[in-house]
Amino acid sequence: MDVKSGFWLFHVDTFFMSLLLGFVFLFVFITVARKARVENPSKLQLLVELIIEMVNTQINDIYHAGKSKFIGPLSLTIFCWVFLMNFMDLLPVDLISFYNHQFGDPKAHWRIVPSADVNTTFAMAISVFFLIIIYSIKAKGLLGWIKELVSAPFGIKLAPANLLLQIIELFSKPLSLALRLFGNMYAGELIFILIALLPWSTQWLLGAPWAIFHILVITLQAFLFMVLTIVYLGLATEAH
Repeated sequence: MDVKSGFWLFHVDTFFMSLLLGFVFLFVFITVARKARVENPSKLQLLVELIIEMVNTQINDIYHAGKSKFIGPLSLTIFCWVFLMNFMDLLPVDLISFYNHQFGDPKAHWRIVPSADVNTTFAMAISVFFLIIIYSIKAKGLLGWIKELVSAPFGIKLAPANLLLQIIELFSKPLSLALRLFGNMYAGELIFILIALLPWSTQWLLGAPWAIFHILVITLQAFLFMVLTIVYLGLATEAH
């Protein structure tokens, strides 16, 4: 569902679903942190500890620029938030439309999977893009970063070619991040829609196996977005 204002197009459904899932992530982790105990931990606490350990392992294996108080929370937030947005794809595709027809506006179309909206994936990827630039300048200084743009990899004598290659490399990172996540989730949503068009007796025959397989897809896409973010920030702090 979109709201137009001038040349802007505000995606109400994408925004509020993303915001809601962000609050769900914060609520779960804050609740677990407050109720955490060493003896007889709950299953939810064990799951949260497993996720945090997985994220820390990836950071220790990939990010070699020293300890950072920002990389850990950022990586954890990316993985959990993207996973929750992807997980919405497992809900029945016609659930929201059913409620709209019963209790709301029958013409309203509510997108329940934020990551299947290219605006969401590009917003997150652009945020990572700016972090790459910030980390590069922080590690090398503004002049050092500019020098690297014009001197690597062929030397200062081929500055125009170096600058062109560096710009292509820099902009390809957020582009690949955004389109990879969007493409996988949008394709998965379309398959669920096609399955929903089949007779009710055959929907479960195809829908159940695809849903089970899709659990792996949504987890993998969240993991890849997190890992690539760590990789890009790690490369930004290292010499070319």
